[in-house]
Amino acid sequence: MNAAIPPPVPITSAQCRAARALIRWGIARLAEASGVSETTVNVFELDRRTPHPNNLAAIRAALEAAGVEFTAETDAVGPGVRLKKNASPAQRSPVEPLPEIS
Repeated sequence: MNAAIPPPVPITSAQCRAARALIRWGIARLAEASGVSETTVNVFELDRRTPHPNNLAAIRAALEAAGVEFTAETDAVGPGVRLKKNASPAQRSPVEPLPEIS
């Protein structure tokens, strides 16, 4: 008997924003990596609309492929994000240096 694997719990807009921050991705980079429009990512992160399930799954998959792990809500804590233990820094965007102050 094969046990069906339940689908992943949808991510929240806050998790999406936090995940992008962890890997230093802008909205454009996430849109490109997930194959959804920048508008879809933007309105989701602003809590204006939840994307269609296939778009939300694509956003989640792109972030997970870049080394993000989503954590579930429990009785003690809300949903969260963290980097996978062996996440490759190559997936993350480099930090742009701050301009020099003269």
